[in-house]
Amino acid sequence: MNLTLKIWRQKNANDKGKMVDYKINDVSPDMSFLEMLDVLNSGLILKGEEPVAFDHDCREGICGSCSLYINGEAHGPDRGVTTCQLHMRKFKDGDTIYIEPFRATAFPVIKDLIVDRSAFDRIQNAGGFISVNTSGNTIDANTIPINKHDADDAFSAATCIGCGACVASCKNSSAMLFVGAKVSQYALLPQGRVEAVDRVKNMVAQMDLEGFGNCTNTGACEVECPKGISLENIARMNREYLFANIKD
Repeated sequence: MNLTLKIWRQKNANDKGKMVDYKINDVSPDMSFLEMLDVLNSGLILKGEEPVAFDHDCREGICGSCSLYINGEAHGPDRGVTTCQLHMRKFKDGDTIYIEPFRATAFPVIKDLIVDRSAFDRIQNAGGFISVNTSGNTIDANTIPINKHDADDAFSAATCIGCGACVASCKNSSAMLFVGAKVSQYALLPQGRVEAVDRVKNMVAQMDLEGFGNCTNTGACEVECPKGISLENIARMNREYLFANIKD
């Protein structure tokens, strides 16, 4: 395939940035999207030009690093996949592909297609954990009976990889699907109930402090989420938050 790429180029966080056109030829439909960008960068380097900076790590849909906004969709036109799992067979010969970083006030651009998603880390640090006594008094988690439906829902919430597609897809740049998933994976288990009140209050407070918008139930986040995280997690977080404030 021969393609035209329109890629966002930005030297640093303070640069204005702009879309730059690139032609790339002989793209195999079996290439992943990131492999196609690797080929582009190899050509740019050979010509003495600056390669396009983009984030990636595992290239297996696990780490959530490879977050790109492709033709107006987080992670591109496929569903249930991250950018690294997107293959060029989803495009046609002669296509023009627009490639941008995720856009959100809380996700400032570092360079080209790389954004700073450390806001998610700070939200997680605010309460997305369980405090465990490791002094020798720990109890085997398998000895605590847990309802099968609760266990399944907790595991589903825990599949969130923190890629930020929910934020990039939301017209309000809301992070409530991410926070809802992180709250839910603990709220559904007995080990997480001990710190449930402080957890949801602290994580929501940090989310607001980071500058994410509010949820208006559009549902774009669930559609674009590569792991299919359900909106039910937002509803659960809202219930947890209400209960926490009533309990106070």
